[in-house]
Amino acid sequence: MASQDQDFALEPIPKEHRRGFIPMFFVMLGFTFFSSSMVAGGTLGQGLNMREFILTILAGNFILGIYAAFLGFIGAKSGLSTHLLTSYSFGNKGSYLTSFLLSAIQIGWFGVGVATFSIMVNKATGISLPLLIIISGILMTSTAYWGIKALTILSVVAVPAIAILGSLSIFKATDNVGGFALLMQLEPTETMSYTLALSICIGSFIGGATLTADFTRFSKTRLNGFLTTFIAYFIGNSLMFAFGMVGTLAMGYADISDVMLAQGLLIPAIIVLGLNIWSTNDNSLYTSGLGFSHITKLPKNKIVVFNGLIGTALSLIVYNNFISWLTILGSTIPSIGAIILADYFLLRRKSGYAKNDIKNINMKAIVAWIFGIVAANFIPGIPPVNAILTSVIVYSIAIVLDRVLDKNKVPIDQVSSSYIEK
Repeated sequence: MASQDQDFALEPIPKEHRRGFIPMFFVMLGFTFFSSSMVAGGTLGQGLNMREFILTILAGNFILGIYAAFLGFIGAKSGLSTHLLTSYSFGNKGSYLTSFLLSAIQIGWFGVGVATFSIMVNKATGISLPLLIIISGILMTSTAYWGIKALTILSVVAVPAIAILGSLSIFKATDNVGGFALLMQLEPTETMSYTLALSICIGSFIGGATLTADFTRFSKTRLNGFLTTFIAYFIGNSLMFAFGMVGTLAMGYADISDVMLAQGLLIPAIIVLGLNIWSTNDNSLYTSGLGFSHITKLPKNKIVVFNGLIGTALSLIVYNNFISWLTILGSTIPSIGAIILADYFLLRRKSGYAKNDIKNINMKAIVAWIFGIVAANFIPGIPPVNAILTSVIVYSIAIVLDRVLDKNKVPIDQVSSSYIEK
């Protein structure tokens, strides 16, 4: 089979191509072990003390983990990518809009990763930053071309390495302030509300969480799809936040590369974080390739190369607007996954996904999505959670109303016969 067919971009994954718990667990950890989560953790470290931080990441990543895990469950059961799932919930043409948005966001994340790594190498070596960005972008794009097999291999290497490096950084930061007890007493230089902190925590990976089915469709069982995803998001993402936050709180630097430099860890960080960023960036290009393949029907591998070039070109722009980027994610993306979930549990849990069930445009989903975006931006609280709950409620009400109207609708032949009798 040709390599471009092995990822089944436009069809369900056959049973013989499914994978067990361990390889899928490493793929999901490789996706969530992302250096930009360390950057987001560093942002929290500027405004939260350790107790506030622990509460925030446990609550935020539990919500994120449950949201992603149920999408992982659906992906494993159906064998369908996120973009094919949206064909059922949003309609064939309606799904092009969501696929474009989700894919564009993953290209942006690829750019953040390229910039993060290039800036770190620039600080250590003085090599031209634009040159480093170009070289990094090309190298990371090259392996994404090969799909799920390359993702698995990279993740198996990168996940243990980043866990060791992050733990070493925390140990050094804790030792630097005089021990864990004193670390717990440190207060940040600024203040941050719990609402903003949770929004950053959840928003940091809500785009990736929404695309969980792109990976778990390879899982052999629904339980594997659920568990690998939940553990990766709840534990893996929490660890990445902790790696970034502790260094920032103890050392006073917001940028993870500055923390590593101050700790004398920059050279190992370049190697380990480079592998880590590489594995996650390949995941980002992989999912964006599936999305644009869904829209254009072109081979995923060729689209991956184009997306890598675009992400590389935009890397510094996205990196320099990181928090604004997370805010956009938190308001527009969660509703998409919420509608996939509601659509599955209300309509397809028993009957499954049949091609003849696909509409051209499902306006109920479009309207629920819009309501979710409005709720995220204008209702007080945590924007991603507001978006998820509002979209589920609006879509569920629309489905129930549809059923009531269909039940009360009088067939045309009955109306005709009644009129003739009169």
